[in-house]
Amino acid sequence: MANHIVLFEPLMPANTGNIARTCAGTNTELHLIEPLGFSTDDKYMKRAGLDYWDKVKITYHPNLPAFLETIPENGELYIVSKFASKAYTEADYTNTEKEHYFLFGKETTGLPEMFMRQNPEKCIRIPQNDEHIRALNLSNTAAIVVYEVLRQQGFPNLETTHTYENDKLK
Repeated sequence: MANHIVLFEPLMPANTGNIARTCAGTNTELHLIEPLGFSTDDKYMKRAGLDYWDKVKITYHPNLPAFLETIPENGELYIVSKFASKAYTEADYTNTEKEHYFLFGKETTGLPEMFMRQNPEKCIRIPQNDEHIRALNLSNTAAIVVYEVLRQQGFPNLETTHTYENDKLK
């Protein structure tokens, strides 16, 4: 079983770098659907995740249909969108036989409307005050979702406690 964060045509290197860092820290695979709005050599993206790139499994896909073809039979796709009517906490991510894929849209325009209309049952939402903001930051959203998934799964292969040589709490 694995969890996957999938970014559709990401535009901002800092968001992608921060998400890559979250992936490295949570053993989550990262999928990038092209075209990207930056080079993966971009200095801002490297600054956000420089020490972690070798720890992240990244797969590039030329477009959305190509990505969708790679989802295995035991894969479950979740579309993270402010337009969803179901909260991300309402979904059950505990099935360890499944690969869980969380698809996030482009920072400026989200996912294609036709695709969204064809898959409303796959959509999940993080509750927010829509009168105050258009959307939460992409990297924050990815972290919120992946940690709920991991919480439900019992934080597999993650340290819930760690002892440090200079532990500030001891």
